[in-house]
Amino acid sequence: MIPFTDDYFMRQALAEARLAATESEAPVGAVIVTGDRIIARAHNQTERLNDPTAHAEILAITAATNTLGAKYLTDCRLYVTLEPCVMCAGAIGWAQLSSLIYGASDEKRGYTIFAPQALHPKTEVRKGIMNIECASEMKTFFQNKR
Repeated sequence: MIPFTDDYFMRQALAEARLAATESEAPVGAVIVTGDRIIARAHNQTERLNDPTAHAEILAITAATNTLGAKYLTDCRLYVTLEPCVMCAGAIGWAQLSSLIYGASDEKRGYTIFAPQALHPKTEVRKGIMNIECASEMKTFFQNKR
């Protein structure tokens, strides 16, 4: 039996991030979980879709709401490898996710810098889950871009 821990689900998000990197996308991955079941997986697709809003979190929220047939994700947890930006934090707030769990902090564009109140007031936040692995994916990707 696989233990369904934060690390387990963050590893699933990291797999999505690595997939993004193979597609020349910034390596951000996300999964949305209800109970112990992943109901949505996504990674950044801004280059592929030529869409600046095609962030992993937005795509995962859309997939999860379609799966559940509901616009609110009140019993769901979002695991994402990088701290969400302001746009994604707003979407997380509107979707009313019960939890946001992220790996690496984004010291340049993270929501906690610009809009720390963007999430729904009931959303629980846990940060730094597998921080080293998540940050390493970003650092490696951008070092290879230079």
